[in-house]
Amino acid sequence: MTRRAVAVVSGHVQGVGYRWFVRGLAADAGLSGSATNLPDGRVEVVVEGADEAVTALLAALDGPGAPGSVRRVVVHDEPERGVHGFTTA
Repeated sequence: MTRRAVAVVSGHVQGVGYRWFVRGLAADAGLSGSATNLPDGRVEVVVEGADEAVTALLAALDGPGAPGSVRRVVVHDEPERGVHGFTTA
């Protein structure tokens, strides 16, 4: 089973390598998607792939290895789009 999830991460998550942290997790898990800085200081993470891998990545977003200081992670699922690769912006 596959899943697409969008997480919006708030806290001190820009300028600390957070998007690259997410990109590394996604690459290790074989997930596609993106990590994007938002104008208000949050980071939007979109991941798509195997359900278990997506769930594990989402759990790591505010885990002990996450750079910066994560205050909150809000997640919702979306229909899959069949994206390939992972981008950061």
